[in-house]
This record gives sequence, structure tokens and C-alpha cells, in this order.
Amino acid sequence: MQIGMIGLGRMGANMVRRLLKYKHECVVYNRHPDKVKALAFEGAIPAFSLEELVEKLVSPKTVWLMLPAGEPTESTIAELVKLLPGASTIIDGGNSFYKDDVRRSRMLQEKEINYLDVGTSGGVWGLENGYCLMIGGTAAEAKRLEPIFAALAPEADDLPRTPRRDASKSTAERGFLYCGPAGAGHFVKMIHNGIEYGLMQSYAEGFNILFNARSPRLPEELRYELDLAEITELWRHGSVVRSWLLDLTAAALAESPMLSNFTGFVPDSGEGRWTIQAAIEEAVPAEVIAAALFTRFRSRQPHTFAEKVLSAMRQQFGGHTEEPLPG
Repeated sequence: MQIGMIGLGRMGANMVRRLLKYKHECVVYNRHPDKVKALAFEGAIPAFSLEELVEKLVSPKTVWLMLPAGEPTESTIAELVKLLPGASTIIDGGNSFYKDDVRRSRMLQEKEINYLDVGTSGGVWGLENGYCLMIGGTAAEAKRLEPIFAALAPEADDLPRTPRRDASKSTAERGFLYCGPAGAGHFVKMIHNGIEYGLMQSYAEGFNILFNARSPRLPEELRYELDLAEITELWRHGSVVRSWLLDLTAAALAESPMLSNFTGFVPDSGEGRWTIQAAIEEAVPAEVIAAALFTRFRSRQPHTFAEKVLSAMRQQFGGHTEEPLPG
């Protein structure tokens, strides 16, 4: 099949490479021409403007966006609406807010343009391992584009089939799934990323406890100099907490056992906030994900005024003096 790809960052470029590997034709555009030229050298069809990209696509024209959520995606879709004929399809594979998908879908329906929102997980490893795809939008259009999704999704893996599961009724085992109407794909990806926050925080806290088992504040007989790289590797084999995140943690600790090349500043890209917002709207608890998000906020600050207030209150009611920071 033929598809246009707009946005050739780390994920977008690797998605093009994976599609080319499976003999799909890719017309590519990026605001930085060097990225377009690099992929043209690898077999993609270059386009140096949105107009040229649309012109080079055959009908029905299909365009996949891998752009940052918000203004970059909004403005690009607004331009594409002016250029694409009816019966074309726009796919947003970035991390857009699902309510924006619902709005865009309604707007594009008036122009007779199809819209799919595809939550895309796989990161920088997607070229090698494939991408997990969560698809929302028009069911018929999602079905038409299955060859594209199948090429991007993981190849057959060695995971055992879930007991009592009838795999013939779903593409989930193939790494892509139509989740529902407009917004459903990004909604599922949003929750996926919220869970990711919680898992990452749990690992981080556990390793912090292991690391601080060497603390001089502990009785000598209860201090342990633990090899975290070895423990991580141990847990990868047979443990109930093994996961791809643990694999990545093991790789990081093998490279830098004290993680001295990291500062601990942890950004968030929005999905954790949106997950908590959805939990509030649904009136369901999400304590772990919320705590993980707030910990990321805390990682970006030195001691805050709030902590000074806490310390001052302890001094006022109990005469507690501040202890010097360790190290």
C-alpha cells in the first residue's frame, strides 16, 4: 500500500523504515529537508511541502502524522484539510488528547475525510521490535488499512497464547487492535501511559530501598552492599516482576551501576495528567498513577517552600532541628 508520513523524528522515521522493509510505498515530508533526503536515500519518495506530498499520493490518499500533540498537529491537519480530496484519510499517530480526536473527527466528517487516531507504543525500539497500535475511528477505514498496521506491528513472537482465548476473533495477538470510534485509540494509549508511570515509579522506589540498604544510619548488621545490576538481571529470569521495563532497567544499570550519568529530572509528556483527569471525570480512584505523576513534578525542583513550611512547623511544635543532608 501507499501512505504519506509527516513527521520524521525518531519514531516517524523508523516507522517509515519498517514500512519500506515490508514493501509499502512511503511519501515522506518533514519541515527539515535533510530528514526527507535521508529517507529518500533509503527508498522513500521525498516531498518538500505538504502540497507536494498530497500531489504524490494516489487516491484514496492516506496521510499519517507523527507530530507533537497540540499546535503542530492541529495546524498540520488544518492545512491538509485544504489540500486533501474527499474520501482521503488522516491518521494521527502521536500522543494527542482523545477529546481532540473526537472534535477533529466531527470536523473532518463535514469535509468527507476519514480520521483515525492510533496510539503508538514502541519508542526507539519499534524499528526492530515493531509497534503496539491502538486504533480509534472509522471501523471500515481501520479494516482497509490493516496491511499498514500489520507491517508496523510486531512480527510473530514466542509468547504463549493466553489460556481459553479464541485468537480468531481479534488482531490483538498480532500487536494491533481496533478499539472503537474516534478517540478510543488515544484513550487506550493514554491509560497505557498512565499505567507505565505507575510501573516505572514502583521499580524506582524498590531500587531506591535496595540502594539505601547501605545507609550508615542503619545498624551495621543490617547494612547490605547490594549489586543492583546483578539483582535486576536475576529478576529478569523467572521472577513475577519481570517485564520489558525491567529489561531496560537492567541495561541501564549494566552500563552505569550508579546511574551517575543521570540527574533524576523526570519530565512528563501529558498522558499521566490526562489519565488522572479521566479518572476524576469517571469518579474512579487512581492513587498510584497520581502519586507517580506528582513524583515526576517533585523531581524537577530543589527543596520547595512547602517543605520549608513543614520543617518550620516541626520546629515550632516539637523543637525539631533540621538534620544536614547526607553526602
